[in-house]
Amino acid sequence: MSGDGVVEIASAVRGRRLRAVDVAAEALERIERADPVLCAFTEVWGEEALRRAGDVDARVDAGERLPLAGVPIAVKGRSGRRAAGPLLAAGAVAVGATAVPGPGTPWQTWGLGARGRTVNPWRADRTPGGSSAGSAVAVAAGLVPLATGSDGAGSVRIPAAWCGVVGLKVTGGRLPSPDRTGLAAPGVLTRTAADAAAWWRVVSGPAAGAGAVPSFPVTAVWSPDLGFADPDPEPVALARAAVGRLAEAGVVRLVRPSEPPSLLDPARAWFALRTSGADRSDAHRVRAGNDRRLDALLARTGLLLTPTAPTAPHGHDGPGDVYSTALTWAFNVSGHPALSLPAGFGGDGCPAGLQVVAAHGREEVLLAVAREAERRGAVG
Repeated sequence: MSGDGVVEIASAVRGRRLRAVDVAAEALERIERADPVLCAFTEVWGEEALRRAGDVDARVDAGERLPLAGVPIAVKGRSGRRAAGPLLAAGAVAVGATAVPGPGTPWQTWGLGARGRTVNPWRADRTPGGSSAGSAVAVAAGLVPLATGSDGAGSVRIPAAWCGVVGLKVTGGRLPSPDRTGLAAPGVLTRTAADAAAWWRVVSGPAAGAGAVPSFPVTAVWSPDLGFADPDPEPVALARAAVGRLAEAGVVRLVRPSEPPSLLDPARAWFALRTSGADRSDAHRVRAGNDRRLDALLARTGLLLTPTAPTAPHGHDGPGDVYSTALTWAFNVSGHPALSLPAGFGGDGCPAGLQVVAAHGREEVLLAVAREAERRGAVG
């Protein structure tokens, strides 16, 4: 059952081929075995999860058609349960809170679980990325098929890339977020695009996806650096190879604009928007300039493709002077939805990601492209 995804588990529980209590018990057993090494969780809610799973079985027996019936999920951090209300109402069972960076952490690319430092499931001496660190590890290691996240600068997409899973950040302002700056948006981490789409249907309401399936191939533009970043050669090569596979499979049609995509570096703007009392005049200038450039680009093409992270996962001593957010936080400032797809493995044995960006409100397009890429065997 550990290999089953959201769609398969929910279908089996609705059809009474599985009981939600048994699914939850197996997930809790997997966590008990693996978490002493992975440290993906800060809290595990064993008794509560089994009780909620029993309630789900009773609801199914009473005839309710729950879209996430019996699906064990993890939520980002101790406060994540509050944001998971729609998922729980849809029949999901929250089994625990996942690791985020500890208090006073000078960087946000690792997590601190109840048993210690969160490790990358592919290499224990490397970070999983963050701040949705434990969520990415719990999904990548097969402990749960879905975990929630939040993304203020790349906090869903970077751990998705470094752990080899799918990570979606939604359009800024489209779903509720406690972040008053408007930079952070909810997100999800799953092993498949179909599972991310199941999450999206629940959190976005019944109107999501109506008439939104694109025709393939979708026109796309590739940028290794967005015109300002300085990524390492290997993650660029891995992401570019993934783009080639998407094109060969007929998922995207790559076009070369007359000028390569070039955005203004959002770093100073991001910090100004994040800092109370800061002068934000330059931040507004950068945001407006990048909005014009992105709107013009995405009006001509359906997608913008980049590496997700500029480096491979770093060690637990920290990233040094390199911002792992270099290629992601522009889309927190602009609010565009973005998704990270697995793009293969580097020489260190760790995964890398391909970032796919669409126009505002086009999450359905991102998910359709990701699903088609998986269906046609074009993702690494």
